Amino acid sequence: MLSKSPFIAVFLHVYCIQNTVFQVVGEVRALNAESCAQHSDGHEIRRNQTVSAETKDKEVTKVQSRPVIIDTDPGQDDAFAILLALASPALEVLGLTTVAGNMGLAQTTDNARRIVELAGHADIPVCAGADRPLMRQPRPVPEIHGDTGIDGWDWEEARRGPEAESAVDFLVRTLRAHPTPVTLIVLGPQTNIALALSVAPDIKRNIERIVFMGGGFFEGGNMTPAAEYNILVDPEAARIVLKSGLPITAVPLDCTHATASPVHWSHQLAAHDGEVMQACAGMMEFFEIYGNKKYGTASRPLHDAVAVAALLWPELFEGKLCPVDVECAGELTTGMTVVDWLRQTGRTDNCLWLNGCTDSAEVYRRMEAALATLAA
Repeated sequence: MLSKSPFIAVFLHVYCIQNTVFQVVGEVRALNAESCAQHSDGHEIRRNQTVSAETKDKEVTKVQSRPVIIDTDPGQDDAFAILLALASPALEVLGLTTVAGNMGLAQTTDNARRIVELAGHADIPVCAGADRPLMRQPRPVPEIHGDTGIDGWDWEEARRGPEAESAVDFLVRTLRAHPTPVTLIVLGPQTNIALALSVAPDIKRNIERIVFMGGGFFEGGNMTPAAEYNILVDPEAARIVLKSGLPITAVPLDCTHATASPVHWSHQLAAHDGEVMQACAGMMEFFEIYGNKKYGTASRPLHDAVAVAALLWPELFEGKLCPVDVECAGELTTGMTVVDWLRQTGRTDNCLWLNGCTDSAEVYRRMEAALATLAA
């Protein structure tokens, strides 16, 4: 039975005493010498064939009600992703687990509570997770997301705090107990998932798939020339997840940049009534202002929301199965997702890597329609 604590700092101290963190770090170091783990779900695809995610991946194409846990570090784009998942009858959100990423853990946890309460789902449990990466220092980015992480709306204080149960405890307990396999939607650094897989590897049998937003190959990085933020913050955790042998879908910058929002989408959102849509409009306007300054564009990719969209509407996305690894020790390339797109290494395919969207306007049309139902 895993020890229970409200915050991962206590959790890590307990597990350090029990040598569990040393076990995780040892696993990270061992992975540096290993080849890609075997993919466990029996995918077969002709070499170098790129087709739609729907055609290629029978697991992802099932657009039906499925249980999910969202691991998150809100973030305006996380907020959109969470709201989209809560608005979709195709998904049953079992809970949210939070991690330090865009902001510190206390702030991301508070943000998650505010988001579920705004959506009218105050009953959804929110469990605080890792307050730092496995082997590195945190890298909050208030310059991107504002002082709260979800700037752009005058948020009410959360009416309640997080659960007493830690994120890792919640993941392990829920995955062991749930009657059907659960999909994990991972929107931030993958620290919580790596810890859960390391301390309780038996949970793999009840994970249907991991869908994570992170990485970049054709598009490079958004924090360094080589690395995307979520992977850069905790590359060791991402490596553990990619080596797990579980069915994995990556929604990297290659995909999210191809799925940019309509120009001034915030104006369209603001035309809707209701607090949810007004909050979305405000957050989107804030996000657009930052994106316009950095990239010189009038539209923004909502990275994490695109990850949920790819799960809901796989027919609108493209990619292929290939070997993917993470660089953890490069002088210039730490956090780089190394994608063997042409299969030159002989390693086993371990990740469905999405690299395109066939109709980004349709993605945002569906997203807007779904979000509007939360105001009904």
